Amino acid sequence: MKGKTVALLLALLLLLPLAASAETELYVKKVDNLPENFIFGMDISSVIAEENSGVKYYGFDGQEQDLLKILADSGITHIRVRVWNHPYDAQGRGFGGGNCDIETALAIGKRAAKYGLKLIVDFHYSDFWADPGKQMVPLAWKDMNMEEKTEALYQFTKESLALLRDGGVDVAMVQVGNETNGGLCGETDWGKITRLMKAGIQAVRETCPDALASLHFTDPQNTGNYAWYAQTMAENGVDYDVFASSYYPYWHGDLDNLAAVLSQVAETYGKRVIVMETSWAYTGEDSDFSGNTISDESAVEKNYPYTVQGQVNSLRDIADTLVNRTKNAIGMVYWEGAWITVGGASREENSTLWEKYGSGWASSFASVYDPNDAGQYFGGSAVDNQAFFDPSGHPLESLKVFQLMRDGYGEAPETEQPEEAKTAGGEEAPSNYIRDPGFENGGEGWTFHDLRHADQLYVEDKKNDSLTGTKHAHFWSAAQNSVEFTLEQQVDGLPEGNFSFSISIMGGDAGEYEAYAFVKLNGETVATAPMKITSWNNWDTGTIPEFFHPAGADVTVGVYVKCQGKGAGAWGKIDDALLTPVQ
Repeated sequence: MKGKTVALLLALLLLLPLAASAETELYVKKVDNLPENFIFGMDISSVIAEENSGVKYYGFDGQEQDLLKILADSGITHIRVRVWNHPYDAQGRGFGGGNCDIETALAIGKRAAKYGLKLIVDFHYSDFWADPGKQMVPLAWKDMNMEEKTEALYQFTKESLALLRDGGVDVAMVQVGNETNGGLCGETDWGKITRLMKAGIQAVRETCPDALASLHFTDPQNTGNYAWYAQTMAENGVDYDVFASSYYPYWHGDLDNLAAVLSQVAETYGKRVIVMETSWAYTGEDSDFSGNTISDESAVEKNYPYTVQGQVNSLRDIADTLVNRTKNAIGMVYWEGAWITVGGASREENSTLWEKYGSGWASSFASVYDPNDAGQYFGGSAVDNQAFFDPSGHPLESLKVFQLMRDGYGEAPETEQPEEAKTAGGEEAPSNYIRDPGFENGGEGWTFHDLRHADQLYVEDKKNDSLTGTKHAHFWSAAQNSVEFTLEQQVDGLPEGNFSFSISIMGGDAGEYEAYAFVKLNGETVATAPMKITSWNNWDTGTIPEFFHPAGADVTVGVYVKCQGKGAGAWGKIDDALLTPVQ
């Protein structure tokens, strides 16, 4: 009996770092029916660049530990890593974002295997970030024809996976592309996209036959697009295992819709489904002197407060939705849960580390590959306030959610309500100074200025063509060189200070074109941001990250569009303008 008692005490001591402490007020509602093999993943692609920049991570016992051990002890089962082809300039200087080549993935994968963690490999087939608005071909492949590119993608996938396999990495899943809503590896024709996908999947089957092959899409809130992607894959004979979705609650609609669109794919085509990216903020504050994706000033859907408990509630609700309301759901992956500040006392100190080690989202060296985005807006982490670690590298209580949701923990508190941003005087400060930012009131405050006599310039009510809501600004014209206009709004009541402005566009048949967001002060353009017009449902956002508005100055914001037209005229949609203060 004594031996059993000692054994029990030892077992309890081993669990102490994982259990919520007596002082915590954390509440985790149990997720019923949670399978033992449900994937709780974490993308930590930036970790080596972070550590090279001086970042240290600590366990719940206050002792410095390998991040991979901390995650394994906290209930994480899989580690996700992105892989870029060659994220370096001619001098070998990294583009940033973790400088995530296959060697970086191998180093992370070996550490993961040490603690029994499996690897999800995310091939972007690009030299830097790939997403719905940007699917750029690797520089080494830019002059290849389709046959050569297909073979290069196949060989790159096969050789990369062989390196991981032979290095002792447990490869559990492989993404063939990242958020491939309308492109892959520089191609936008779906016949070519699916041909590339099949080549990548063939390499997965041959090299890591036990690994699941997944395809990754995003924007589940846009009606009909997931059904269309899945149908297109089936019609083109793409043999994959998992339909993966990004789901950020502040962008991608509600959980009822997520369950419905993923279940439709699962039931119709017999696929497993997974939320491959998600996150939520534990604070609205920035910690690295580089702006964040969401903050107290962001005009986004705020279904949960920016608190540790809010972070827990978001993840628990996603897990419950997948387990109990979604067909064939196998897991969820948190995006970059350890990408915290590198710890400098100023932006200048941090920038030195971002540039040297690639620990920011982009370095200035990325301009040789991506001059219009990373080359202009390089900087630090945009998700440090969505991590599971505080700025000093110590874990937040919310990291325990992955284990605690299996049995539940604590007593339900009073419902937390989202906090509104307040001014210093206690009055509510607008998070968006634009009137009718999504055109849902018919374009109140907006004015079209037609410079070429386009056939159609108006606010359209068509949900499938809207970024959010049901309405947007629409343009179309049949003849070549008949599309040139501005869509603008004069903003009243803007106080003195620094602001950012963004607006989104999608369209097609543009031919040669020019499109940009702009800000005017007293009638003079003071800032612009380029925008891309590519194809249906491929939205691109022009973002002016910061401009100064002097007291009393007239300010006008908007978008300029000029299209030659491909064959004949051109068309497009404009939606979701945001004018928000910058701290």
